[in-house]
Amino acid sequence: MPARSGRRELLVFLEGAVTEEAYVNAWRRENRHVNVEIDPFHGPPMALVDRAIGAKARNEKDARRGRGRAHDEVWCVFDVDEHPHLPDAIRRARDHGIGVAVSNPCIEPWFILHFADQTAHIGRREAQRRAEDHLGCRKVLSAAALDRLVAAYPDAKARARSLDEKHHGDGTPAPGNPGSGVWRLVDSIAT
Repeated sequence: MPARSGRRELLVFLEGAVTEEAYVNAWRRENRHVNVEIDPFHGPPMALVDRAIGAKARNEKDARRGRGRAHDEVWCVFDVDEHPHLPDAIRRARDHGIGVAVSNPCIEPWFILHFADQTAHIGRREAQRRAEDHLGCRKVLSAAALDRLVAAYPDAKARARSLDEKHHGDGTPAPGNPGSGVWRLVDSIAT
């Protein structure tokens, strides 16, 4: 149940329990005017979406009954990786008003975009290696790496949006490789 406050309330479901959670928590600390709740469940895209839909429905029902207020937004954050039914999970989330922040092929291209352009297709291992080179750490993001990511966010957002436009112009089905929609969640937290 969301806390009663005048702040906007976001509920976020994350595929990964380490990297993605540390990243979202960094933005939560930077933007205390928004209450960002991270659900403890972690899993594949369709399971996240199903859980998010259920939580949203319960929150809205409780709010109608005068027991708290519903979250203003519900989000799912996951990677393309090799998940079956990914387009179905994205469509299902959107059909139920759930925001999606998808990275292709994994979260690491999002981190690369904070420091450099990346327009060519990239594999998971190469993306992880390049992100590690930029950040000086692997899956467990250090405080210094998180500070660098937060500081470089405007560049990452501009590069990610440019990639979206490139993929759209090329006719590449969304989410294209490389690409990331994490900026949409960050923008929602930071506004």
